[in-house]
Amino acid sequence: MWSSVIPRGCRSACAPRSRSCGAPTATPTPIAEALDGADRMFWLVPPADFHDAGDARHHYLDFTRHAAHEAARREVRMVGVTSLGHGYAGGAGLLTAALEMDAMIESAGIAYRALALPFFMENLLRQAPAIRQGTITMANAADRPLPTVATRDVAKAAAALLLDPSWTGRARVPVVGPDAPTPVAMAEIVSETLGSAVGYRQIALADFRSTMVRHGASAALARDMAEMVRAQNDGMYDVEPRGGSFAAETGFRQWCQDVLKPALTL
Repeated sequence: MWSSVIPRGCRSACAPRSRSCGAPTATPTPIAEALDGADRMFWLVPPADFHDAGDARHHYLDFTRHAAHEAARREVRMVGVTSLGHGYAGGAGLLTAALEMDAMIESAGIAYRALALPFFMENLLRQAPAIRQGTITMANAADRPLPTVATRDVAKAAAALLLDPSWTGRARVPVVGPDAPTPVAMAEIVSETLGSAVGYRQIALADFRSTMVRHGASAALARDMAEMVRAQNDGMYDVEPRGGSFAAETGFRQWCQDVLKPALTL
């Protein structure tokens, strides 16, 4: 579990007084200790172990259950990271698990702001070696616009909410970048940024899943990841209304210039 908490009564000038709590399991004691004297909390469920991950729903709910209980008992307001796509009717693997986590938090009666996020631009950093060789490979539909967000905009949204003492109740806050390039367009923008040819290669979901297993992923994680991509291809991110959004400023081209290009030159 990873969370950051802000002591009760702390204003923006006191932001350095926030503290973090991390533990390999979401047990009650470290959560209770972290929330002692706090009135705001940032909640992020980390990825399950790549090799041993079980069902994503159990991972998300088990990690969050004690935090939701303690936050409700102490009247701590909570800002959490979740997925865009509330209202999507199909299964979406990891994204469905995140949405069920939201429902559990809200059912506890906590004042909650759910940062609803689409595809992270930073996901492309995992493909740095392949990009250097001229290819971006994903199972996302080549010609379907894919809403994206940069993590720096997520950080800005979270900080703004954590330092704002005025909000109450429960609401979703979509944080979506200003453009939604297709994967093919992403490759074109990367090419233009780097000054070298980069193409997009779409692989079948079955191949994506089997490749993950060959690289050591658990069968459950590979299944949940494949279901997530299938839902993205099915337009999951387009289902949720964008009312109440945080104005994410970083476009994909700017992110490539500021983050991807420097990373590839290391």
